[in-house]
Amino acid sequence: MAKARALDKRRKSVRNIRKITRTMELIATARFKKAMDRAHAATAYTKRMTALVADLAHSGLDVDHPLLVERPTTERATLLVLTGNRGLCGGYNSNVLRLALARLTELQTTIPQLRVEVSGKRGLAAFKFRGLAVDECFTHFEDKPTFGEVDVLATRYLEEYLAGRLDRLDVAYTKFQSVSRQIATVETLLPLGSLAEGPVDERASRKQYEFLPSAASILEEVVPTSFKIKLFKCFLDAAVSEQVARMVAMKSATENADGLIKMLSMTYNRARQSQITSEILDVLGGVEALKSS
Repeated sequence: MAKARALDKRRKSVRNIRKITRTMELIATARFKKAMDRAHAATAYTKRMTALVADLAHSGLDVDHPLLVERPTTERATLLVLTGNRGLCGGYNSNVLRLALARLTELQTTIPQLRVEVSGKRGLAAFKFRGLAVDECFTHFEDKPTFGEVDVLATRYLEEYLAGRLDRLDVAYTKFQSVSRQIATVETLLPLGSLAEGPVDERASRKQYEFLPSAASILEEVVPTSFKIKLFKCFLDAAVSEQVARMVAMKSATENADGLIKMLSMTYNRARQSQITSEILDVLGGVEALKSS
């Protein structure tokens, strides 16, 4: 009877775990839908901003801005790593950290002054476990990063770059492409040389632009905003990718729990039947003993 009781106790434990994983799957699904809508909206805005600067670059206007010019030498750089505050999301955090550590090793060999900034408790714990120093850490970016929160960070990067205290900014994060495809990547956001290399609308490039109050004042607004939007898009992609990874991981855990519960139920039934049969044989043996006496 002890074996059957142990199997029943283990089956109840697995059922309780299944309830937790199923609940987490539903929560991740709900958060994913909201995060995906925000990411799609930011994607459209980012593409339009990039196309606008590309059109201006091919319209005869001299697009001249410090953020678009690469430095002759790179003496100071920052690596920003975007991870999650929680686990139970498959390989989401480990994939980003693998690329971030590889880029960190690459930058350390060529850049004298390198800062490492990490967003997320999981990334911070990984760097601490490896004995790597982290200059700045952020744990307030959850699954709903706001533009105001990212703007504070982006403004600091812009000020440091324009003041000459920063020559390059790399961001390690997970890029969201679709529900079935998220790619861990490392992108260089500063300098913004790629803004003027976006897709060009030939009809737009032939248009005559009129700038009010002036072209320089408009570029002073458009170019820094483009950087802020791109950084904000990185945070949004990371948030939605984390929810997708957690949704898939919890769904897989729930399915595995279903299979384990089924297997334990079959084993429990067999053990119970064996015990019942043994008890019946014991009773019959006692009856025969009484008859013979």
